[in-house]
Amino acid sequence: MRRRLRSQSSAAIMLRSLTKLIAVVTVALGLAIILAVGQQLLAQVRTTTAHISESLRQADIDGNDDWETWRRNSTLDTSQSYVYVHNMRKDAKVTQYLSPNADDVLEVEPIKVPLIAHLYYRPKIGFLYHRMVHAKGIYYTLWQNMAPQLSVLMLVVQVTVVLLVLTLVLTPFYIRRLTKRLTDPLTALSQTTQAIAKAQEPGDLQLPVPKRPTEVTELAGNFNALLHQLAERQAQQKLFVMNAAHELRTPIATIRSHAQLIERHGVAHPEIVAKSVGYITEESRQMEQLIAELLQLSRADRLALDLADLDLSEAVAATVQKLTGTIAQPIATEITPGLHVQGNAQALDQILVNLLTNAAKYSPQDAPITVTLRLDAAGAPVVAVKDRGVGISAADKAHVFERFYRSADVRGTVAGTGLGLAIAAQLAKLTHATLAVADNQPRGTIFFLTLPKA
Repeated sequence: MRRRLRSQSSAAIMLRSLTKLIAVVTVALGLAIILAVGQQLLAQVRTTTAHISESLRQADIDGNDDWETWRRNSTLDTSQSYVYVHNMRKDAKVTQYLSPNADDVLEVEPIKVPLIAHLYYRPKIGFLYHRMVHAKGIYYTLWQNMAPQLSVLMLVVQVTVVLLVLTLVLTPFYIRRLTKRLTDPLTALSQTTQAIAKAQEPGDLQLPVPKRPTEVTELAGNFNALLHQLAERQAQQKLFVMNAAHELRTPIATIRSHAQLIERHGVAHPEIVAKSVGYITEESRQMEQLIAELLQLSRADRLALDLADLDLSEAVAATVQKLTGTIAQPIATEITPGLHVQGNAQALDQILVNLLTNAAKYSPQDAPITVTLRLDAAGAPVVAVKDRGVGISAADKAHVFERFYRSADVRGTVAGTGLGLAIAAQLAKLTHATLAVADNQPRGTIFFLTLPKA
């Protein structure tokens, strides 16, 4: 099984494919060289025989003197030529002349080589190029031995075969080295990924980032960014669970202690029953609110909101009108009419409800809360919720949107779960908006909800 997997790896596939490709290219190139050289040698033989034939025609051989004179004075290389002269003139004293060794060649009739004109094969001698011309009643038959050209061609074939063998032998080593350089980073990524999968704390590990190739470098960097996000999310989830357990433990402990108090002393001291029931009711209400906000936050984490054209001015006015009378503080509005955005009405309503109830929680009952809606310098609509409450310190501003975070100044004195602003920030993110906090001079806090331009 492991051998089969290894044979299907990228390195094995690249090795096989590139080896086949180089083998085919090398063989094709070798054949092309051999054919080109052979064609050139054949053209050389064709030119040589043409010159010899022309020289014979101009000699006008009709006697022994002419034949001997031509053989003696010819400047052409006739060492590999076999000439047969047939004089068919009526006054010819000698009708046939043969060059040396020509009679041996003609003892056996040469065999015609298919597809190549004028090329013949003579057993025990080799390839011969044949040419026949005649002039003034004399026929000249020339057989040119191609042994020198064939020796050159065989040398080319031998060199080509040696190069082919060397290429096929050395190519796998080079390709294996190349594929190793390309696939080793991927192998390291795979091994590290397996280690991360088996680790108790996967977020503590990072993938090695090679310097090359660029694609693997980018892949490793992207994976490390993803691992960092997963580690942060895992840490947030752990903190979330711990905080949720802590927040639930307090009201449960209070409810249990008052239930035990009623159980032990309720009959003897009936006056404590009403008081304890009041505590139980209040703590159960807070626990119910906490569970509801936990569920809401969990849904917001997994939510994918549908955005559509939204009349922002009407939506903000409707939310303010809905909350007027349900909180102690008066609400003043400054809303620019006719502003539209791509948003989600329910998410916007929940964000504004959380911001307004949060402002009411930390403001005196006679201090008005102001809600404004206008365009900023960049043309983006901004909803601002201003209160005149206790304000938020600079240290706490960096944490106000964290889950379960509550300032030490208000923890235990002001009811709350520390989830309202976290839910608002998550919903703002889902609608591509941003939520920020600033001081309201001379006293209080401003929350800015900046929405994308329509």
